[in-house]
Amino acid sequence: MRLHEKVAVITGAASGIGEASARRFIEEGCKVVLGDIQQERGQALANELGEHAVFQLCDVTQEDHVAALVDAAVEHFGQLNIMFNNAGIVGATGHIDEVVAAEWSATLDIMLNGVFYGLKHAARVMKPQGHGSIISMSSSCGVFGGQGPHAYTAAKHAIVGLTKNVAVDLAPHGIRVNAIAPGQMATELSANAMTGNPNDIAAAETKIAANSPLRDRPGTALDVANAALFLASDEAGYTSGHILTTDAGVTIGATVDGLKFADRKPMIREAGRTGL
Repeated sequence: MRLHEKVAVITGAASGIGEASARRFIEEGCKVVLGDIQQERGQALANELGEHAVFQLCDVTQEDHVAALVDAAVEHFGQLNIMFNNAGIVGATGHIDEVVAAEWSATLDIMLNGVFYGLKHAARVMKPQGHGSIISMSSSCGVFGGQGPHAYTAAKHAIVGLTKNVAVDLAPHGIRVNAIAPGQMATELSANAMTGNPNDIAAAETKIAANSPLRDRPGTALDVANAALFLASDEAGYTSGHILTTDAGVTIGATVDGLKFADRKPMIREAGRTGL
């Protein structure tokens, strides 16, 4: 019961990583407020999870929605210990000269402004308490380039910077601020992008496993949920400003081929010489 008597808010909680995190948190004794624009699905999940879960419609592009979601945690469960800014989309795509400006703005509104609202209103409630854990969803695309669309990558890089800055801001109030940077995970969102069918997660798993540095091992929503669980728990009580990758080592250069120059040969020296 690693989250016993704790209360969490999760945005984008009706499906994917948000749903997996809600289930995992409740397994560990947490009470959870689920926020999402998928009202029917979110309410069904809350009904399934029982008395420790409450659903509330939340569009993260609307500050008043995020503020109300945070307030709902206090109203229903008396406090807020964990804020997981998880909601996101793939967003605008295309070469930089093709990106539609309105789609760019809409993507940043969801991916970045939604996180800002979550940080802001979680801090509003947590500062008087003198404790709390705020977790935001970045990506391996927030650590290096060339892996995702421009707007998505810009937002995920911004979340890394914002996480570090807010961690400094809130440390004197006993509030920890961290982010998770997943690689490509087998979720409905990635399945839709990879196969055109959000329900074909098995096909996404197969494709991801084929390219994973951890041979034949796909990344899953549960992998990210477990990372969030660690950052939310007291086990991470001295961890703040950290970007926790769940990417099989992709951001450190790991590939399916393993280490370059791994085959043993005499040492390589200057001007074509080898050996000692």
